[in-house]
Amino acid sequence: MANVVVVGAQWGDEGKGKIVDWLSLRADIVARFQGGHNAGHTLVIDGKVYKLSALPSGVVRGGKISVVGNGVVLDPWALLNEIDGIRKQGVDITADNLRIAENTTLILPLHSELDGIREAAAGKGKIGTTGRGIGPAYEDKIGRRAIRVSDLANLGSLEAKIDRLLAHHNALRKGLGVEAYDGEKLYNQLVELAPKILPYMDCVWDLLDKAKRSGKRILFEGAQGTMLDIDHGTYPYVTSSNTVASQAATGTGMGPNSLDYVLAIAKAYTTRVGEGPFPTELNDDIGQRIGERGHEFGTVTGRQRRCGWFDAVMVRQAMKTSGVTGVALTKLDVLDGLEEVKVCIGYELDGKAIERFPASMGAQARVKPVYKSFEGWSGKTEGARSWDELPAQAVKYVRQIEQLIETPVSMLSTSPERDDTILMKDPFED
Repeated sequence: MANVVVVGAQWGDEGKGKIVDWLSLRADIVARFQGGHNAGHTLVIDGKVYKLSALPSGVVRGGKISVVGNGVVLDPWALLNEIDGIRKQGVDITADNLRIAENTTLILPLHSELDGIREAAAGKGKIGTTGRGIGPAYEDKIGRRAIRVSDLANLGSLEAKIDRLLAHHNALRKGLGVEAYDGEKLYNQLVELAPKILPYMDCVWDLLDKAKRSGKRILFEGAQGTMLDIDHGTYPYVTSSNTVASQAATGTGMGPNSLDYVLAIAKAYTTRVGEGPFPTELNDDIGQRIGERGHEFGTVTGRQRRCGWFDAVMVRQAMKTSGVTGVALTKLDVLDGLEEVKVCIGYELDGKAIERFPASMGAQARVKPVYKSFEGWSGKTEGARSWDELPAQAVKYVRQIEQLIETPVSMLSTSPERDDTILMKDPFED
């Protein structure tokens, strides 16, 4: 039995929530390993919609343990609000089914403040951050001044840690023309928070190691997409963490040999939220149609997503940087009814053909897509649960994508409903 890592193969919003929920029925533990509450997952179960951002997708399934790993940065107030909201939908969340790594970095109010202040000051150079404090929290983690979950259990040393944190932040705030942050206020906020968060605290690496040794199945859940990776994405228009599959090991304390199967999620087209390069973007009626049919609005931000054709060059690159075993292709049904469907099979940069997404910001902005056209299909793929139910041209489109990204499609999603899924390969039975 395999442990499975789920990552996005594009710029996020690929439909990971549904796939993780589908897989969580087979898993014993679902572990988030990076990102923050800027990445949303929408789950549709028996017609009921659950919108998650900080919580792992497994929480809506009874009998599963959900884990927040050390690679995550966690806004504890947002988490508690989310727990309250999900409980009101009838989902029981307790310390028995939700565990948070003791070495997880906390997102504090000063982080979201700084995020907004800096983004506003950047003008045309803005990155497109969600303003939720994710980046500043990761900066403090790397700068070794972060407040972590375990610090809430050691209030005697908390004041000194806050002083160290504010020595940095208040210097930044002064330079940006903002008044200093009140350390006493922050201390009191954390003291009040401690008894609400500490019941969930655990040594996650040990918890997962014991689970692995006892033969339990672990599902590692990523946020965002591979092309938002801080190292391998479209820098600087990226998130502040590593989103590639190998982060599942680092972000939970498991060794790389615990990652048996990497499942990448990719839409049958491409979307992006916010700023940054997007070679296949469609600023026309087709792009608008795709966005409307795909309900392309952010779960967390509500921002409209930019839409374009499937970019096989970019996804092939993601296959390699994450060591992907198989792909779950989602939202094929959004393309139903189009007379022609295009796929980007290469790039042109300054008049020369290239076969990968360049690393530099300037080159990324100048890349032009090279397309291959496919005949569309008039039949419906929506709700299909077997290959026999798919139009012949839709099958041809999927098979062409497999060849272009050099990776097999192991799952095909044909609607937001969990059961509208065609399974070619069970990742847990690798």
